[in-house]
Amino acid sequence: MVLMYSQYKLKRGDKAPSFALKGVDGKVHSLEEFKGMPVLVIFMCNHCPYVKPKFPYLVELQEKYKGKLQIIGINPNDAEKYPEDSFEKMKEYAERFGFNFLYLRDETQEVAKAYGAVCTPDPFLLDREHRIAYHGRIDDAHGKPHSEATTSELEEAIEQVLEGKEVSIPSLPSCGCSIKWKTS
Repeated sequence: MVLMYSQYKLKRGDKAPSFALKGVDGKVHSLEEFKGMPVLVIFMCNHCPYVKPKFPYLVELQEKYKGKLQIIGINPNDAEKYPEDSFEKMKEYAERFGFNFLYLRDETQEVAKAYGAVCTPDPFLLDREHRIAYHGRIDDAHGKPHSEATTSELEEAIEQVLEGKEVSIPSLPSCGCSIKWKTS
């Protein structure tokens, strides 16, 4: 299902929901740790064929904007039905792919629900006040590495946020696997 930006729960300018989630580093991290700094919250997972090709690009972005932007990957998937998305596997993936950004587990899926995340990857770029500045796709290379993209909406939005500008990039929907919601 493709959702247009207007159908999303959070709109540009809305305050981002706070969270406190355990990371693969064994620590609990919160949005408040990055007060005054732009943050990219990206709902992602280990197994999604749309996310995996973006791993190197996320590492590249964190390195490029180190000290100016913090990337926080959040895995909300049901790990019982999708064991590849377990916390232990998250640690393995973070090490194997050299994640230099935070990778957190949303065990209850409450954070994903609060943001209105629908797929992986689903990026939410927050400005310095942690308001939604951009929510949309990374680029036009769905299921492929960023190097094969002809657009770079997410990075253009990052640049505008870092320059203190309002993001003018259109919010085209992200394309990926649906979040694997728990069923009661």
